[in-house]
Amino acid sequence: MSVAAESPSPSLSSLSEDDDFADILDAELELASAADSASPGEPPGSPSDDEEEEEDEEEDLVVELDAVGQGSNKRRRLEEHHQDQGTATRPEEDAIGSVKDVQIKICPPHPGFFGGLCFRCGKSQDEEDVPGVAFGYIHKGLRLGTSEMDRLRGSEVKNLLRERKLVLILDLDHTLINSTRLHDISAAEMDLGIQSAASKNADDPGGSLFTLQGMHMLTKLRPFVRKFLEEASSMFELYIYTMGDKAYAVEIAKLLDPGNVYFDSKVISNSDCTQRHQKGLDVVLGADSVVILDDTEYVWQKHKENLILMERYHYFAASCRQFGFTNQSLSEMMQDERESDGALATILDVLKRIHTIFFDSGVETALSSRDVRQVIKRVRQEVLQGCKLVFSRVFPSDCHPQDQIMWKMAEQLGAVCCSEVDPSVTHVVAVHAGTEKARWAAVNKKFLLHPRWIEACNYRWQRQPEENFSVPGLKEDKGKEKVTEDATCN
Repeated sequence: MSVAAESPSPSLSSLSEDDDFADILDAELELASAADSASPGEPPGSPSDDEEEEEDEEEDLVVELDAVGQGSNKRRRLEEHHQDQGTATRPEEDAIGSVKDVQIKICPPHPGFFGGLCFRCGKSQDEEDVPGVAFGYIHKGLRLGTSEMDRLRGSEVKNLLRERKLVLILDLDHTLINSTRLHDISAAEMDLGIQSAASKNADDPGGSLFTLQGMHMLTKLRPFVRKFLEEASSMFELYIYTMGDKAYAVEIAKLLDPGNVYFDSKVISNSDCTQRHQKGLDVVLGADSVVILDDTEYVWQKHKENLILMERYHYFAASCRQFGFTNQSLSEMMQDERESDGALATILDVLKRIHTIFFDSGVETALSSRDVRQVIKRVRQEVLQGCKLVFSRVFPSDCHPQDQIMWKMAEQLGAVCCSEVDPSVTHVVAVHAGTEKARWAAVNKKFLLHPRWIEACNYRWQRQPEENFSVPGLKEDKGKEKVTEDATCN
């Protein structure tokens, strides 16, 4: 496929360069020069019938913005409250032809800028007007001030809640797709003809392996991704948010959404970020009701409570090598994740539960007062609820176990962690079966598990089968009983 070097066409029809904003600025200029063009026989103090009707309807100038990504073409309003702003003067003729000054309302503060001009007063943007956030992914040249962003976010959230929708932020690489450069294809992948196979999918919108010719890359869609997007879009307003370049993000969006049904202009790339090497919700209008899917936690330092950490999708050999894996890649083994129980299918079930709890429980609490972060926390804590864990030589001896990532992860999943064994312990987590606590687990028929079990539960948001995470060195010695596979959490 050819690489699109341009940004996607904006969904905000009222933000098109040829339409509303130009009309709005023209209207402002006409307002400022209205006195100069007034006829002597019809002084400004005696408005025409049309003018009286307009005054009766509304004094505010209204700029309607399409709600980002709303398929029903709902509108936002940017109301310009002239009466609350500063003043300027313009000449106006009185009934006898003399000139007097009339007060008109102008900025600052400026609600925002479009094409370098304030869309309320038409003033050019200067260094004093820098505060605010650029929303270039919606339309090039659009920048909103803080108060205007707050107003629009409130309106966006109300509209979403009315439609029983939340916002879902989707990372691309290793979450929905896996990409590799052509010169990084392994010898095994070359022998299997992976590049030619991708070329055959160039005109097949239903394919999963594609060549990005202009970028000299191959891209593999994660299994189940199309069904995932279809079902998720009924519950969430979907955004793409990647640290990749804009052109790359747009091209991948075309592969994932060839009909432009799910994302429209909601494709956020590294050029839209307001902080280096960090992703933030300041560029998302529905930021108060957001769930995030991403394989990288550290880029969401300010929004970890909104994050569902995804298990990384490594299809290509280069991707495996990048993260230190030496085993064969899925492509080299000619295998892939199963659609029925792969990462996306599993997480879709989690998203459905989050959506159900948010909208259908706690009826005594107003929707606008509900916090999606608390719902995410609640669903996460259900994963290992009822399990009591003891760690055996998993952490360095000179550290506090309560401060370690694995300990905190288990607690976030709802488990109780402790330092010493007792009859109420259900699992002993160890890297070797020869420790004293590991032997105690075997004798007392407790689960003895490798720490990878906790990681797997964390990625899948489900308690994983314990028998798949046995500890190396576990033997059925005489006088000692093997860990039973039917042990349960109390």
